Amino acid sequence: MSTEWNNGLPFIPGYTFRDLAKTAFHRSQTLGYKNGFALSHRPSVVIGKEVLAAEPLTHHEIDQLCFEMPYTVYDKPEYEEFIPAHVALDKKVLRFYGHFKEEIFHSPAENYRVRHVTIYYYLEDDSMCIIEPSVVNSGLPQGKRIKRQRLPKNEYGNYYNWKDLNLAMNLEVYGTTYRISDCDLFTKEFMESEGIVLNEPEKIPEDPYTKRRSIKPNQEHVNKSPAKFEKLYRFLHMDSMVLRFYGQWVECDAYQSHTWPVIIYYYLVDNTVDIREAHQRNSGRDPFPLFMSRQRIPKKVKEESFPSIVMEISEDLVEEYFSPKDFQLGQKVKLLSHHFFLYDCDGFTREYYKKNYPDMDMKAVEIPKMEDKSKMAHMVPPYNGFGSLEDSLQNCYSLVPEPPRHNIMKRLVNCNKKLRYIAKLDSAYPEDRDRRFILSYHLDSDMISIYETPRRNSGIISGKFLAKCQVAKPGSTVDNPVYYTPADLAIGATVEVFSHRFILTNADLYALKYLESISDQVPSETLESLKQTVGAEKDSGMPVEQKGEEK
Repeated sequence: MSTEWNNGLPFIPGYTFRDLAKTAFHRSQTLGYKNGFALSHRPSVVIGKEVLAAEPLTHHEIDQLCFEMPYTVYDKPEYEEFIPAHVALDKKVLRFYGHFKEEIFHSPAENYRVRHVTIYYYLEDDSMCIIEPSVVNSGLPQGKRIKRQRLPKNEYGNYYNWKDLNLAMNLEVYGTTYRISDCDLFTKEFMESEGIVLNEPEKIPEDPYTKRRSIKPNQEHVNKSPAKFEKLYRFLHMDSMVLRFYGQWVECDAYQSHTWPVIIYYYLVDNTVDIREAHQRNSGRDPFPLFMSRQRIPKKVKEESFPSIVMEISEDLVEEYFSPKDFQLGQKVKLLSHHFFLYDCDGFTREYYKKNYPDMDMKAVEIPKMEDKSKMAHMVPPYNGFGSLEDSLQNCYSLVPEPPRHNIMKRLVNCNKKLRYIAKLDSAYPEDRDRRFILSYHLDSDMISIYETPRRNSGIISGKFLAKCQVAKPGSTVDNPVYYTPADLAIGATVEVFSHRFILTNADLYALKYLESISDQVPSETLESLKQTVGAEKDSGMPVEQKGEEK
């Protein structure tokens, strides 16, 4: 089949035939680069074995290519950036304000309720949600009424679009008719930019039940007792409002007059008063906080001409109860036969009086401070002679006495260290002249113990003569005793122990070395007496028999 015959036929169905001699079925490239310029050319046409070359460019097309900016393969061509709808319209929400009426069937007080709603339209995906703002103490389930979704417009499967929304129109969704009344500023600007003329905004009608509840007691027109409405009004608006006064309970009797701090609470919701004690530490009183229970306190009572058979006062006899105007700072107030002096109040009470009673001055009043008994000096009774003085003194400091404190470092350093002396008994009886004793002075506790050495055929039982204890010097008082120290234990000195007189005759070598180490704290006479006696016997050690010595 020749090319001329095929090209001469009209290009209509039935007049075109496939070329059986065609062998190349690729699509020719029409774009290319030459010397850095992008060139477009017509692909060559292959018909059979003949190749038809593309038409050459004209001079005008070549001149236009000279003014084009060349770019390499790696350069990015300039083109208009495509932004998808979910990016361009992200976080763009139309907000409409509206309401719907809910019918009430079984209530004589109301026939319908007006409930406010907020309608959100998300331009990103044409979805909508309806939310009802929560009202405090409404008793109704509020919040999200319809979650985010595409809302059906009719029974044919169409959905609401932002073009279908406008002000002062009804929006019927799932059997509920919502009235759109207003919108925000962004919604108004968006609608106007899209060429939609918005209707005039409407005012949302007021709920009749809420309007009737907001009427003051003197404007109430329904068949209701004003007292009950006032009680409900005070409960809704004055609940948890409490006036707090700081005062002193002035208690007087036949012998003395004293005060006690209290806190007076006045509850505005029902005009009741309760009084609580301000417990102080170490006051000697039981921590019973409630002084007077919460109640209405009568201020003025009618006088009866006949004796009453009941102790409680009925409401018919009370002409007036205590009110906030009866509590003035700096004055006394009499509550149920008790006198209270008010001297201060808290910040809320001061603001309440400034707003409701501007004529009353609620400045704090200074009161004389009571003497702090905890800082008074404790009187220590005299020593009765039972036990040690330090041990008995602990009974005066607390009901559960603790052991007296000791110098722990002194006990650790001087543990098991003692000075030993040989002593004889200064007695008028001849049988006591040959008795020998070892007097030990314990450095860790400043106590003295006496041990009698055994002697054959003496007829006296040897061993412990005096247990370890502190020995006071003669002439010292019982309340302020002065005890023996190593400086008082000189050779030849007399030590009086509980009416027994001991004369020191010798000492061991450790006593001499210890006194030499503290020579600045020991008199020179005491140190010289030990050197003269012990210095001559350094080689032989202690000149007493160690067999029965105390360990």
